[in-house]
Amino acid sequence: MSAILRELLCVSEKAANIARACRQQEALFQLLIEEKKEGEKNKKFAVDFKTLADVLVQEVIKQNMENKFVFTLGEKIILRLCPTEKETVELLSKVLNGNKLASEALAKVVHQDVTFTDPTLDSVEINIPQDILGIWVDPIDSTYQYIKGSADVKSNQGIFPSGLQCVTILIGVYDIQTGVPLMGVINQPFVAQDLHTLRWKGQCYWGLSYMETKIHSLQPSISKRNSSDTRSQLTTNTSSEAEFSHQFSAVISTSEKETIKAALSRVCGERVFPAAGAGYKSLCVVQGLVDIYIFSEDTTFKWDSCAPHAILRAMGGGMVDLKECLERNPETGPDLLQLVYHVENAGATGVDRWANRGGLIAYRSRKQLETFLSHLMQNLADTHT
Repeated sequence: MSAILRELLCVSEKAANIARACRQQEALFQLLIEEKKEGEKNKKFAVDFKTLADVLVQEVIKQNMENKFVFTLGEKIILRLCPTEKETVELLSKVLNGNKLASEALAKVVHQDVTFTDPTLDSVEINIPQDILGIWVDPIDSTYQYIKGSADVKSNQGIFPSGLQCVTILIGVYDIQTGVPLMGVINQPFVAQDLHTLRWKGQCYWGLSYMETKIHSLQPSISKRNSSDTRSQLTTNTSSEAEFSHQFSAVISTSEKETIKAALSRVCGERVFPAAGAGYKSLCVVQGLVDIYIFSEDTTFKWDSCAPHAILRAMGGGMVDLKECLERNPETGPDLLQLVYHVENAGATGVDRWANRGGLIAYRSRKQLETFLSHLMQNLADTHT
């Protein structure tokens, strides 16, 4: 069933091409922005947006996958792509106020075939029952950064606080019976810009975790980083508790609660990095740039977390409910429960049905997570005393 993952990688790259094409001309891009209706808004923002890029990306993913595999889809999609490039041009012309050049450019990208090869993935053949697979798609995560389009933001130790680098395309596959994430693709369309042509190049990350099979695209680079960056390892000897606690690093939302930020500053010292985009913050953990992504609010959703969660599982990590972690007694309490993707939140309506209600923590090392949580809980307790 690695054929499905390979197809997801191809379609994510096609989606990235669409995202880049839509951003290529500012005049065209302004035509694509449409304010979201009240029921679609993320309550974290006063104004939320969707773009034609969102809709095109999501429909391309849906159409490409439905043509080859049967999936349970996590979200309803309204726009239907046409069978031919010519018909898609005509459809887009209506949306883009008759702008034929823009419509032709977008239609070409939509219908362009994309191939993807990866020796690691090509060497594995795994059989997953197709009828158990569901899919969550976030066509463009961090839409605000995508619309704003900042290309000159400087990174802090490799982590971008904002800008186009924080935009991701997220495709996650889960088991509809258990809710466990099985496959994930994170496509980062805007990684590096050519200063002469102003065109962007991207990067794609993937992971597969099913039964005993756990593979991902970062295996060589992650192991290399782990061997060189011993400061993030729990085996490091330290001379004091304070010095040990500052071994951790975390990425957080710019809207994180002050109590969490205060506790984190004592646990991580100066190694707390604010960044935009739930998908991007998870990617920072996947890349090994930080140990932990922590978020205490309920404004991330299953389509934000499914793809990175699958990749982290393939790496030996995972994603858990923050509230449950903080309320659990590590001595007598149950094992940390991973986020699942098949059950709606009882009593919720609209998009809140699929919110990660208790917040989340993304991590690469279970042992490291347990130690981090003990430090965090102690410092949160100190905050309230």
